[in-house]
Amino acid sequence: MENFEEKLVHGSEEELQELKSWLFRENIRLVTAAKELEEMQEQFLREKVQFQEEMKLLNRKISGERQRLKEDNRFFEKKMEILKNGFSQLDIDRRRLDKEWARLAAERELMSDHAVYDGGLDVSVFFQGVRNPLALKKRYKDLIKIFHPDNVAGDKDIIQRINREYENLKVSFESFKQA
Repeated sequence: MENFEEKLVHGSEEELQELKSWLFRENIRLVTAAKELEEMQEQFLREKVQFQEEMKLLNRKISGERQRLKEDNRFFEKKMEILKNGFSQLDIDRRRLDKEWARLAAERELMSDHAVYDGGLDVSVFFQGVRNPLALKKRYKDLIKIFHPDNVAGDKDIIQRINREYENLKVSFESFKQA
């Protein structure tokens, strides 16, 4: 600094001109550096604002995805509940069908014990105790339910015999009614 002040006070015209030139270049360098710094600050602020906007957008997307995941989870839980209920109902139905199957098997065994499936079966046994046309019709429907060929205990031959016996009894009730 002392050299600078000494040149300023005691320097020649040439030294002063050189000092002036140096000061001018230094001033230009400082102004340019200040402008660059200002531009960098502005660029930094723009990038900061852009980063904040991007963060807001990403936060909205994350929030939306979290909401979608919650909804998907609720939907999955509902589907799981439906499946559980369905499996429970299937289990109940399976147990009921197992009982029905056992009942039909026992019925078939009982019928076979009493020669129901024997070729010489007298189906009039099925209609014993029937005293009127209404009871005849009810008994006939019950027998059809049991022995229909589409059923487990069904038998085509027995159904044909039941049908013949029903027709015979129906005719006899009608003739009795007319007499």
